[in-house]
Amino acid sequence: MAKRAKDPGAPEGVGGKGEVVLLDVFSLVYRAFFALPAMVTTRGEPTGALYGFSTLLLKLLRERRPKGIAAALDAPAATFRHEAFAGYKANRPRAPTPLGQQLGRLPALLDAFGATRFIAPGFEADDVLATLARALAGAGETSLVVTGDLDALQCAGARTRVFVVGRGAAAGRLYDEAAIWTRFGVTPGELPDWKALAGDVTDEIPGVPGVGGQRAAQLVRRFGGVAELLRRTEEVSPAALRDAIAARAGDLPLWRDLARLRDNVPLPEGTRFGVFDAASRARTRALFEALEFRSLLPRLDALPL
Repeated sequence: MAKRAKDPGAPEGVGGKGEVVLLDVFSLVYRAFFALPAMVTTRGEPTGALYGFSTLLLKLLRERRPKGIAAALDAPAATFRHEAFAGYKANRPRAPTPLGQQLGRLPALLDAFGATRFIAPGFEADDVLATLARALAGAGETSLVVTGDLDALQCAGARTRVFVVGRGAAAGRLYDEAAIWTRFGVTPGELPDWKALAGDVTDEIPGVPGVGGQRAAQLVRRFGGVAELLRRTEEVSPAALRDAIAARAGDLPLWRDLARLRDNVPLPEGTRFGVFDAASRARTRALFEALEFRSLLPRLDALPL
């Protein structure tokens, strides 16, 4: 029997019932894998990441009572970013074997919960999330993007907020446009310019030497972004900073483009989200029993429909 683990963080007490929850699936599963101890079924099947992801979904359904659920997944192929820049995420390690063994269960788990799944070859899950958030906002819906990293913060807008789950026992953080400004000193739409200048270790975007987050924000606020900064580089001081920016004038537009999420990804026609209902509960119960998630069954049964 799988052991009970602590629920991953989820936004609490922030209102907004009736929103559509958009899941950045692989980032959440990856985070759950490293947050929880190893777990296996009596058959020897590893399940820790699936268990942690399931506890998060249950918590979201219980506390948010969302109108619907959609899930974005990365396609198992290179994206346009890899083709444009060979160094993009070039040294990111492969998923550990016990995690890779669990990924095959994800489609069934998402389907059981009633989530609509989206994969767009050539694009990343974050692009899919941005596209879904824009489409939902255009339809008058509000959405909550739930992710394990900061790349999806560009999705934040008048009808979209982003929740970044915490690491380990740490609480996560809810971001709207104001929270992004408070942390980064720029708007969500300016984050690609900020990242191009400050760099991003995770995505292996080098950035400009000597330009950290604070200075990047100052440059973006003063010049409005990379394009105008490059047109007016002679106005930058001190000279060392001006020279560093000039030395990377050919790379900065590319780095900004790599960091910019696409919100026009071609997705299949049809509904943009599914719902958790009585049939979903029955499917999820059957899958939990197969995975020996017996400690989650009372939480599943207690969910409102």
